Amino acid sequence: MELQVGDRFSDETGEWEVVGPPYSAAAEGSSARVSRGSTKTASAEVRSWDAFNRVNVKRATAEEGNR
Repeated sequence: MELQVGDRFSDETGEWEVVGPPYSAAAEGSSARVSRGSTKTASAEVRSWDAFNRVNVKRATAEEGNR
């Protein structure tokens, strides 16, 4: 998995930012702690994806900095 802390993505529920390192509990999928908006702990939750699903992300550039 190539997700990194600071990556952003959108799905049917809104826009999310990865706030914790991604991990894999089994070969079937991966999970990461994500958050909405500017408060990283208030709305943080764990999102999971099957191994065969693609997640399109926007990676923070050096100018934007990782938050």
